[in-house]
Amino acid sequence: QVKVVESGGGLVQAGGSLRVSCTTSGLTFDDYHMAWFRQIPGKDREIVSGINYSGSSTRYADSVKGRFTISRDNAKNTVTLQMNDLKPEDTAMYYCAASEMSVYNEDDYVPTATYEFNYWGQGTRVTVSS
Repeated sequence: QVKVVESGGGLVQAGGSLRVSCTTSGLTFDDYHMAWFRQIPGKDREIVSGINYSGSSTRYADSVKGRFTISRDNAKNTVTLQMNDLKPEDTAMYYCAASEMSVYNEDDYVPTATYEFNYWGQGTRVTVSS
């Protein structure tokens, strides 16, 4: 059984930092691209950042470029999102997701659409106060 479990959310003041982590089990971690999405009530889930299976390629939403950093440790089956200079508009439920790599994609391909992801975590809440 595949499990995707997020941790590390919480409450922080604007300008502060948080690190959210995601650990998986039941899948071959380095066969999967990973990503963080976020969602607020009444809105669609949106991509925050993604990383390819090897960690050699990353993608970021324009709204978080320069502030957030995604990384992965394939030995520990973990992907981490370091969030700095947080803003109230970063407040959301953050979800970790796994997308199985395909031989039809380039090695540096990073999926960013929700339909490309096979497994999702339950989410961790991030609240940024002004």
